[in-house]
Amino acid sequence: MPNRKPPTGFRATPHLLVLPLRSRLWRVHGQQYKSTDFNSRPADDNFGGGRFDGTDRDPYPYFYAGLEAGTALAETLLRSIPYNEKGNRKIPRASVRGRRASVVETTQALTLVDLCSEEALAAVAQDTWLTQADPDDYHATRRWASWIRCQASAAHGLIWPSRRLSARPALVLFGDRCPDGCLVADPAAGGDLDDLEGAIWVNRFLAPYRASVDKPRRRTTT
Repeated sequence: MPNRKPPTGFRATPHLLVLPLRSRLWRVHGQQYKSTDFNSRPADDNFGGGRFDGTDRDPYPYFYAGLEAGTALAETLLRSIPYNEKGNRKIPRASVRGRRASVVETTQALTLVDLCSEEALAAVAQDTWLTQADPDDYHATRRWASWIRCQASAAHGLIWPSRRLSARPALVLFGDRCPDGCLVADPAAGGDLDDLEGAIWVNRFLAPYRASVDKPRRRTTT
């Protein structure tokens, strides 16, 4: 679908999906943040930001995650990483520096707007452009996310097919609608991505997609 504004004369009936109690969600985030923290920094209305971030127009905190570790890693680390002449994708070490993978668990069922099928997208007057558009169009997909929120006032977030791993869903939760304490950390899962163990772990999950990150160089002592 072309980059156009949401319709003003259409009242949508979005398809809804219930994320069950005790669902496990994987995310990649800065090490300075807790695994359950929402991002409260609004994206610019026109530049940068993520697909469904809150903006100054609709300043909700947001929390991106995947239902599998590979999805969270691919959505974060494989953006704009091309295949090289040997058919591999090399992830710059700068992409993992200061980052951590974490697991959280839902303490209650959460309702999501389902954007995983053509029928579900049609219910909100959209097609696969909404979930697969390039970053240059994210200012527009954010506008659509705000409109969909208005059409589904009880929804806690959105779920859609990952752009990098299309068979696996990615999701975003709305911080202004999710109850306090709806996510709890699993401290036994995940870990830092910028050390040796992190590189080995990332490479294990992303090997099927011909992607890897170099191991950190050993520090020499004098």
